[in-house]
Amino acid sequence: MVSVDRQRAGNGNGHLIELRQVVKVYENAAGGFRALNGVDLSIDKSEFVGIIGRSGSGKSTLMNMITGIDRPTSGEVRVGDAPVHQLSENQMARWRGRNLGIVFQFFQLLPTLSVLENVTLPMDFCRAWPLRERRTRALALLEMVDMAEHAYKLPAALSGGQQQRVAIARSLANDPPLIIADEPTGNLDSKTADAVFALFESLTAEGKTVIMVTHDTALAQRIPRTVMIADGEMVPPTPAGAEAEGQG
Repeated sequence: MVSVDRQRAGNGNGHLIELRQVVKVYENAAGGFRALNGVDLSIDKSEFVGIIGRSGSGKSTLMNMITGIDRPTSGEVRVGDAPVHQLSENQMARWRGRNLGIVFQFFQLLPTLSVLENVTLPMDFCRAWPLRERRTRALALLEMVDMAEHAYKLPAALSGGQQQRVAIARSLANDPPLIIADEPTGNLDSKTADAVFALFESLTAEGKTVIMVTHDTALAQRIPRTVMIADGEMVPPTPAGAEAEGQG
C-alpha cells in the first residue's frame, strides 16, 4: 500500500509537479491510440503555467494524469510527495480533496444549493475545517472574489462570470496548493475573462500553483510560462502564447 500524506502535497521531489516519460495508450477497435508519448514536465510551486495545443493534441489527457482522473500506461506522475500513478481509488479521493482545486469551463455548480452551500461543500466532504468555521471561511472566499453579497442566491440567478467566480472560490475551499483550470474563460466575454484571469494571477502571487488550459490567444500571451502539446508530445518552448494562435 502506497503511503500518502492526507494533509498536503509536499515538495520532496524538488518540483511540485513532475511527469517522467508518461505514456498513455487508449485501446480501441482499430488498435491502440497513443494520446501521450513520453512526456516529461516539471512545474514548481507558485508557477502560473498555460497548457496549449490544438484539439486532440493531448491537453486533456495530460491534465487527467496530473489530477489522477486517469492513469498512465507507463511512466511516473508525482505531485509533491505523492506518486499519483500508484494511488488506490480511496487514496486518490482523499489526496485530490486536500490538494487540488479544479475550475471547469461550465462552472459545475450544484443548481439546488445556494452559492454559500456550493463553496462549503468541499469542506464538508474532506472535513478539512471544523464545522463551526466552514461558513465563515466560505463567506471569506466569496468576499475575495467579490461574490459575498450573492451568498444566498442559487447559481441560476447569477451571470456566467459570477458563477465562475463562485467556482474559483469553491476550488479554494480546502486551501489546496494546486489549482487546475480547464478552459475557465471559454464561456465568458473578454472583460469577464480578464477579471477571472486576474484572480488566477493574484492566487499565484499568494503562493498557489495554477495550471490553465486555454485556447484564448490573448490570455495565453499573458501567462508567464506556456507548455505546448502536439500529437501527444511536448513541443520545444516558445515565447509565451506564441503558439496559441489559430488553435481551436
